[in-house]
Amino acid sequence: MRILVTGGAGYIGSITTCVLLDSGHEVLVLDSLERGHRQAVDPRATLIVASVGDREVLDSILPGIDAVLHCAGYIEVAESRRDPDLYYRKNLAEPSMMLDRMTTHGIRNLVFSSTAAVYGQPEQMPITEDAPLAPLNVYGASKLSFERMIDITRSSGLMNAIVLRYFNAAGASPDGALGEDHPNESHIIPLVLRAASAGTPFTLHGDDYPTPDGTCVRDYLHVMDLADAHLRALERLHEGGESLACNLGSGCGYSNREVVRMCEEVTGAAVDVRVGPRRVGDPATLIASNARAKDTLGWHPARDLRTMVEDAWRWHSGHPDGYGDASTAQG
Repeated sequence: MRILVTGGAGYIGSITTCVLLDSGHEVLVLDSLERGHRQAVDPRATLIVASVGDREVLDSILPGIDAVLHCAGYIEVAESRRDPDLYYRKNLAEPSMMLDRMTTHGIRNLVFSSTAAVYGQPEQMPITEDAPLAPLNVYGASKLSFERMIDITRSSGLMNAIVLRYFNAAGASPDGALGEDHPNESHIIPLVLRAASAGTPFTLHGDDYPTPDGTCVRDYLHVMDLADAHLRALERLHEGGESLACNLGSGCGYSNREVVRMCEEVTGAAVDVRVGPRRVGDPATLIASNARAKDTLGWHPARDLRTMVEDAWRWHSGHPDGYGDASTAQG
């Protein structure tokens, strides 16, 4: 296939681009580089520096594309609360132009990287795709709004789409070449690894949640397993598979304190843990049911939490300053 990957200079998009190329597909990367890294783009891919909302650019590159993998977007919950207009622009308005131009050029296959944040705080665990969609923050709401726009396009018979609702992506490429580089980092594993490396304190956001040790419980998924799911979803659509929404998670949860302990084991360094206030919009527990992804995509997560932390530590150790630029990688 000839695949357009939006946000392909970011964390998940860049690693998925490599997996697609290794599988024999041709890849065009569309990234504004506002929050992505030129250095993260595989040289085998063609990089187009532009926004997903740039109509002229879209009209020039979409003809001949077989499928679009849409990874571009803004991902910070706290930032979305401070600037909701920005998140609706980047996660809904600009991608809506992409949808419009895709349908104009007859491109029917779309895989969308959505998020578990669309569920809010479900009452039952693990979370199935049929759980109520009630996001607690603007980030989740903006992603859900685009899901609904996709549904409208799909129901009109203009598109086939697979929506992948990620839980917590972690890890790095096994060779240590590609990883997370968010200067305004909010993800726990890179934050704990930075603290372990620098000998600085790490702050847990709340220890009074209704969980076994009082800290939030999350479902972690290796970024390489995530990339494999993208590949399977694209190939399913190319072979005529029907549209659907799938959770992507391991099916088990780890508390924040358990993640800290794993990081200490991998790095061999004790972490000075401080407890701060809860973050607004943080659910106590999020654990995925991944049965649908297993049944429909033949997908299952192959890597455990230790592997995620080991690969992330390899990346951090080899790139203490990240990619060494001023950008902030997209999710």
